[in-house]
Order: sequence, then structure tokens, then C-alpha cells
Amino acid sequence: MKPIVVLGSGLAGYTLVRELRKLNRDIPITLVTRDSGDYYSKPTLSNAFAQKKEAASLVLTAAKDMAAQQKFTLLANTEVHAIHREARQLETTAGVIEYEKLVLAIGADPIRIPLQGDAAVLSVNDLSDYAHLREKLGNAKTVAIMGGGLIGCEFANDLALAGYKVAVIDPGPYPIAGLLPEQAGRQLLEPLNNLGVSWHFGKTAQRVDAAGAGYTLALSDQSTVSADIVLSAVGLRPRIQLAKNAGLAVNRGIAVDEQLQSSDDAIFALGDCAEINGRTLPYVLPIMHAARALAKTLAGEDASVIFPPMPVVVKTPAHPIAVLPVPRDAAGTWTVLAEGQGIRMGFFNPQNEMIGFALTGEYAKERSEMAARCAV
Repeated sequence: MKPIVVLGSGLAGYTLVRELRKLNRDIPITLVTRDSGDYYSKPTLSNAFAQKKEAASLVLTAAKDMAAQQKFTLLANTEVHAIHREARQLETTAGVIEYEKLVLAIGADPIRIPLQGDAAVLSVNDLSDYAHLREKLGNAKTVAIMGGGLIGCEFANDLALAGYKVAVIDPGPYPIAGLLPEQAGRQLLEPLNNLGVSWHFGKTAQRVDAAGAGYTLALSDQSTVSADIVLSAVGLRPRIQLAKNAGLAVNRGIAVDEQLQSSDDAIFALGDCAEINGRTLPYVLPIMHAARALAKTLAGEDASVIFPPMPVVVKTPAHPIAVLPVPRDAAGTWTVLAEGQGIRMGFFNPQNEMIGFALTGEYAKERSEMAARCAV
């Protein structure tokens, strides 16, 4: 019997394996990963510096132990070169692998901004990246972060707590502008500034050059920023090339339906690489819900993923934030519901139904209550 083959050992891949094993202990599973396969929580990468955690300490379960516990065949440090759909085979550095069903849980890559200059810019997208950044930080005192979105602000908060002076550069007008209304986003400015974060909004880095032991960033307004380390946190782009080369339908992500099925009925996609009915949902709760639904489908049930309201918690302890993102094309308006040591805002559609919210400071803890009030 050919196995179910899962590509990827991140949250999506491992959650799927665990959920499938709850339903069926005997179905053969092979997990293929380009790295070691050690299990860790990727969200911890943006708040581990202040805790002085080494990369090895973030590993929750070693790959060989995961394979033994969940009873699957592990192919670690294995690259997949091609999907041969007619034969249901993968061409890999470990040889040809056959599959009955294939799940693409291959994640996303950091967006690379084209920059002039002679300096390399770092990014953190996995455990090895985190280890590399810790090594590079060494005796550094200042860090420039390109990107003031969710991940950029989490790193800014964490690095500032760890004692670094941080400069955040972003073309938007305020922090986390892609998710938050302006009144909520601006709540972060002063708390992070008090930790040693300086903000450079409405600007982009044009070039990065080595300058002594550090770097100089030339910005779009002709100003400059100096730093010992430059970190890019401008966002992630779903990994779609493997699927595209195989002739699968792709848009921003690998296009799948509510059963996580791609344009090939033997291939599914899950996690950061997937675009579910036109939406990319690169957050923990959607991945968990989708993995549970897909496990049922692979176990032989007729299951579709149904997403409840799923707040995103932003790890900025200087000023906590929880947001229920609003679809890009949603009609409606943001309304201030309360202000104090933070702000509570709701997004209301033309029918006066709340379909999103932003909570900061003292209100961030209300996310479950607010989610219960939202129209599904």
C-alpha cells in the first residue's frame, strides 16, 4: 500500500500527522523534510532573544522521537525536485518516492527586497536562521529591521527587551498597518519607543553597505540609518514553485478548496503555502483547524474545514495586541468601542454585524469574548 506523503515538518505537517494518527494508527505515512525534522514552535522565534534561548533549547521533540511516537517514516534533509502526478511519484535527493495521497505543507519564504549595496541582509524563517542571527548578533548593540508589520514589531519588541537599540523602517504610516486600523496600530509607538525602538515610517531601504563593523542603510528620503545588524521582516511568500512546475493551480498560494484539495484530487495543501478558497491564512489557529479537517478527509471521512472567528495574538508584551483580521475586500467601518490603557475597536459591515476587531493594551485579553460576538 502506497503511503500518504507529507512534505514539510512545520506546524502544518506535524499537526496533520498527529491528527491523522488519532483517527488511524495503521495507515502508512511518510514525512519528507528539507531540514532535520526536529519539532519546534515557529512563533517562538520572534520572542526568544529576550529569554536568551539558544536554538537547540527551542526544539520540543527530536525528529526521530516524533517518527517513533507517531509511527511514520521520516526522510530528513531531503529535497524534492519534482512531482510526477500521473505516476504519483516524487523525485527527491533520496530517490523516487511513491504516494497514494500527497500533502504539501512546505511553508513560505521570506520576501526579498531588491537592494543595492554590498551587504547581506538576514531574515529569520526557521530554527537555523534563528541560530545564525544569534551568532551574528555577537557583540552587536544596534539592529535595523526592515518591516514594521506583525513579525517586524514582534522582533523589535523582543530585541529591545534583550537590550538592543532597534530601528524599524517601513513604507506604511504606522505599525502593523496591514492588519490594524490606524488608531490601534499607533498604540504601539510609545511603548516600544520607551524600550529603545525608533520608527522610520513612509520610507524604504534603498541600499545597504558595510561600514566598519556594521552597516549603513540609505533610505528613500535620502536619510541614513546605521546598525550593527540588518534584519528583513517584510513578510512571507507562499512556496508555490514545486506545485506550479507540476501543473497545479496556483495564485498567491497553492489553490485548494474547503477540503484542502488542489486541482489534482490526490494532492492537498496546508499551512503557509496554501490558498484556501482565495484566502491565505498563515496563522496558528487556521492551520490547526485545517489540519484537523484534512486528517478526517485522508482517513476516509467527508470533511470540510470551517473556520470560526480566529483572533491573531501579536507577541508585543510592551503593549499586547489581539486582532481578528478583516478580509481585504470587506465593506464596512472601524469603530472605537472603548479607550483606556489601550483601545477596543470593532469592524462592522453594512448590516451592522461585527466581523473583525482590534484590541490593544488592557483590552487584548478580551479576544475570546469579542470573537464570540462576531458574525461567522
